[in-house]
Amino acid sequence: MRHTSRMPRRGFLKSTAAAVAAPYVVPATVLAAPGRPGANDCARVGLIGSGHRSHDLTRESPPDLRLIAVADCDLRQIATYRTAAKEFPASVVAEDCSQYQDYREMFDKEKLNGVFVATTVHARTLICLDAMRAGLDVYAEKPLTLTIEEGQYLVRAEKKYGSVFQTGTQQRSVAINNFGSDLVRNGAIGKVHTVICPNFIGPEPRPQLPSEPTPSQMNWDLWCHQTDLIPYSAALHPGLGRWGRYRDYDGGGLGWGVTGWGAHAFDQVQRALGTDDTDPEEIWLEGTGPNAPVSMRYPGGTLLKLSLPKGKGPGLGAIFVGEKGKIEINRNRLASNPPELIQGAPPAADKSEYASVAHEHIRNWVDCMRNRQKPVAGAEVGHRAQVICQLVNICRELGRRLRWDPAKEEFLGDDEANALRSRPRRKGYELPEIG
Repeated sequence: MRHTSRMPRRGFLKSTAAAVAAPYVVPATVLAAPGRPGANDCARVGLIGSGHRSHDLTRESPPDLRLIAVADCDLRQIATYRTAAKEFPASVVAEDCSQYQDYREMFDKEKLNGVFVATTVHARTLICLDAMRAGLDVYAEKPLTLTIEEGQYLVRAEKKYGSVFQTGTQQRSVAINNFGSDLVRNGAIGKVHTVICPNFIGPEPRPQLPSEPTPSQMNWDLWCHQTDLIPYSAALHPGLGRWGRYRDYDGGGLGWGVTGWGAHAFDQVQRALGTDDTDPEEIWLEGTGPNAPVSMRYPGGTLLKLSLPKGKGPGLGAIFVGEKGKIEINRNRLASNPPELIQGAPPAADKSEYASVAHEHIRNWVDCMRNRQKPVAGAEVGHRAQVICQLVNICRELGRRLRWDPAKEEFLGDDEANALRSRPRRKGYELPEIG
């Protein structure tokens, strides 16, 4: 089933006759009561992508969120999810939770307030755009995008449709992380001259993979999405992160990859430096090889250095070095030199209360679905952190120093680098026009 590049806000697959019989999606941006959950109502949410991460999202969801439908191009994953759902909080997963192989059919048939998008990265942006165009609020897992262009589309769509968009970089909702970030931002260590992160690894070229018959439960065309329609291979799917190592589908989505843990670390840097609306303006290599260390310079002179080896230092954060000391921020952890810099920090989050630190992040999204305020990790926040991931990958691919204009979001005097801000997309999966 092909995707159309232009779709009306209501109706993705239905014919005129079906439009009469099927309920339509109520836009979340409408102020009337049916358009968004009321103060005492459950937020009616759909889940797109029912693999490993979706299980965590469900466990971490607050009790005033009701998951009423699941969509996945692989019905086997839905079956696994439904089995696991028996152990999830009964207040979250509806007993009559519906299932769909195509998320667009779910948009047509279910009265949703919002959706979790926990798909593969190469499919994520277009699905988020479709959801916002259908009037839905969105919680999108990270890595948020495959290209810089995709992030630009998300930022425009969030503004145009008034969607409550939350990027799943959950450290934004961890009290101890925010305390450390505020210390850095407010000058506790003076002017920050250097930020040190791990040297995250990039994606690999996709090799020739063994092909197999496509499982009957699988819509392989929909899984391949914007990428080439290659023969089905279990080496790509199913399985946790198998596809994430390859450039076609991600920018280094492994645990120590640029868009894997790197997306969290760079978002932590952005939060602490107060640079949510900008990015580094220069990037260069500090060595040779496909995963050479990289350095970047922000407007104002702060250096961001990817130099820590794997297993050393804050894998999900950074070390901030200023005139008056150092602060190290990692997920749910904080340290400083001198030690008194972090005096008064809140305790680490109690993980016994929920599966991971994402609980408060989803809580923030649901609250904003009601009050229509901006969540802590909106589309631009997610996009700007993801741009850093892309700058690293593009610099390594071209093997030379690059200058980046954060305001225009383009490389200066470098047509070859600018061409890498986007990728050709397979017919039927083009990005829609967003004014």
